[in-house]
Amino acid sequence: MLSKKILAVLLTIVLGFTTVACGSSNVNADSANNSIAQVKNNIPDGQYPVQQATFNDLDGEYRLMLLNTPTGVKPTFATTELRMARLTEEEIKNGQQTYVDINGNDAVMHLTEDFRIEYIHSETETVTNANTGRQETVVIRQQSSFWTPFAGALAGQAIGSMLFTPQYYLPPVYSGGTMRGFGGYGNSYNDAVQSYRSNYNSAPPVEKNRQTLRTSGSVRNTNTSAVRSNNPNNSKATGAGVGSTNLKTNGSSTKVKQPSSNSFGSNNSYRRTTPRRSSGFGSSRRRR
Repeated sequence: MLSKKILAVLLTIVLGFTTVACGSSNVNADSANNSIAQVKNNIPDGQYPVQQATFNDLDGEYRLMLLNTPTGVKPTFATTELRMARLTEEEIKNGQQTYVDINGNDAVMHLTEDFRIEYIHSETETVTNANTGRQETVVIRQQSSFWTPFAGALAGQAIGSMLFTPQYYLPPVYSGGTMRGFGGYGNSYNDAVQSYRSNYNSAPPVEKNRQTLRTSGSVRNTNTSAVRSNNPNNSKATGAGVGSTNLKTNGSSTKVKQPSSNSFGSNNSYRRTTPRRSSGFGSSRRRR
């Protein structure tokens, strides 16, 4: 009789540990799937000049480096929900430069015609982890270029007035040089995605990566090499290191390394590799 009681107690303890373990596993998976949306900022509401900006199509995050932020506040703002509009002719006439209006996590960036956003393009594949047997998303290659959403040559009369209204924009198909214009746009992010699909008959890279992340629940960079070389000019980005990074597939699990503050997109002169042509609204042109 005593042995039966002991056996019952042991079974209860084992079942308890099993339940806790399963619960912990589910929490971790949910955290991984929701990590894209968990962006925290401490920038007070207001209008701030934008010094530099970057877009990463691995998770769809925009990261802005701001000027005139309060003392003690980190001058960066990160969001996956950025609307954009071109500066009006009146604003340009008055000498207004690119700025962002921040209201909580809602942000609208007003750009000059030639403002360049650094675009970090990630190529991923899904593999099975030999140690855990679980599917993982592996970043196998990252490339860096620039994107000018409101290049003057693409404005045109038909869509000119639309450019001054804040909307969601997606870059054109990635190319090695500066990308001009946009691949999709809309009043909502989903509208912009549908616009991109109509133009290219394919989902934008950021949506492909998000779907992969939702499926695998984790992302792993196979190398901690920087996306681009360090900028010798410590004050402003010049784009001198635009290129690509090939990542080996046998490294340890790490976070994807973000570019340093010296490698954001900006309006400064830069050097780059010869670009490929791009279709759709956007195009790729080489400056001399």
